[in-house]
Amino acid sequence: MKIPTMLKHKPVIVCENYEQVDGRTAYQSEAKGLSLGLAQWNDRGKVDISAKVWRHTGEKWSRQSEELPLHRVLDLAILICRAKLFFQEEAYRYERLYDPEKPVIDRVGLQGDAMTVAVCTENEKIDEDIKLFRQALSNDDELISERLRALARILKEMGY
Repeated sequence: MKIPTMLKHKPVIVCENYEQVDGRTAYQSEAKGLSLGLAQWNDRGKVDISAKVWRHTGEKWSRQSEELPLHRVLDLAILICRAKLFFQEEAYRYERLYDPEKPVIDRVGLQGDAMTVAVCTENEKIDEDIKLFRQALSNDDELISERLRALARILKEMGY
């Protein structure tokens, strides 16, 4: 299925077979493609690149398709990696899988400040939800780890 090119997001680099590799929903995903392109929010004289997940209902392209600036995609990758590391190396030390007195897991330095990574203690059901999150992370470990290994290989090739 070809990604639309007549909409506000203008695809430049695409993955039009994302449905075939979309984790546990591979071959039956509503996410049909990924693209990197010119952002839909571009103003005259200002051009941003964005990443977009293209969803298709089976009948039409969905309004639930998501477009994100590239730095946010990378920020999400950083958040995923830091969460995965927390559950691999730290969470088991705590009865509740986190320290309620110190919910901050890390501060990742970015552009003069830091991204605070923390357990959401505002969630009324955090004690239940953190267990479910850990289980889901464990269930998806093969999918996530495969992608992280691919990312690590590519980053190494790029000199990072």
